[in-house]
Amino acid sequence: MHRRYLTPNFSVSALGLGCMGMSEFYGPRDDVRSMAVLDRAADLGVTFFDTADTYGPFHNEELLGQFLRTRKPQAEIATKFGIVRNPGEYRREIDNSPAYVRRACEASLKRLGVEQIDLYYVHRINPAQPIEEVMHALSDLVAEGKIAHIGLCEVSAPTLRRAHAVHPVTAVQTEYSLWTREVETEVLPACTELGIGFVPYSPLGRGFLTGAFDKETTFGEGDFRANLPRFSADNMASNIGIVDRVRHLAANKDCTPAQIALAWLLSKGRHIVPIPGTKRLKYLEENIAGTDITLTPNEIAALDRAVAAQDVAGARYTTEGMKGLNA
Repeated sequence: MHRRYLTPNFSVSALGLGCMGMSEFYGPRDDVRSMAVLDRAADLGVTFFDTADTYGPFHNEELLGQFLRTRKPQAEIATKFGIVRNPGEYRREIDNSPAYVRRACEASLKRLGVEQIDLYYVHRINPAQPIEEVMHALSDLVAEGKIAHIGLCEVSAPTLRRAHAVHPVTAVQTEYSLWTREVETEVLPACTELGIGFVPYSPLGRGFLTGAFDKETTFGEGDFRANLPRFSADNMASNIGIVDRVRHLAANKDCTPAQIALAWLLSKGRHIVPIPGTKRLKYLEENIAGTDITLTPNEIAALDRAVAAQDVAGARYTTEGMKGLNA
């Protein structure tokens, strides 16, 4: 596994592992299977593991903490605070208050069983809370050694600049894939200008870009894609043209659509580190093998043109899930 630098003083594996689905949103939990995936990821050189206190809630950090205690892998751990949910509810509040920042950090340190969090993100930004106050609170935690690096999720470029002026931001995490490209307009250029790493989540379009779904697909109990606008039958039928383009290139390069989608992201900058999530060994190994796929400039340009020519049908989230995006 190659390594990439989010900033000059913080390197991680070129591909991370998003752990959210091991706890909820993509069907029932299976901690035994999830632990096997975490073990295999470490064997294959993944060191960058992504979690959050809201996943579960809390279960995901506890699972990762168990992995860290028993396996003791080389690892860079990223976790997040700011989304407050009751167990079993999707409804959320956003809390960025300085007092909550400290409480949330202390609780995450305990669940993870670590003395320092490598990368601590503001999961969603509350526009009512000045970002300068949030960054000052996080800077205090850096000074105390409780966190090493600060990150922001789903942030707008102006807010990112204000935050970075208070304390260096190491990474921005926002959804980015072949069918979610809004960050290319302002956020990615700001990251490049300021020397900030970028971590795309849902780099495979929540599975859509793998070619596994069509308008006849149904989702099982506990799979939140059943309620997402982009995964309605009509919208999937409208968006299938994107997957067809990816399938065509994958066939020419003798690889899978998922590997093409990841190779495309990796080609967008040396500071970009995708974090595809999975609960299955097969897909973990397929994703990691995607780091060895190289796209030519002509292939990248052709894919960009083909995808840009098609409007994506459906919003990324429900109204509730859109809280705090591009804040």
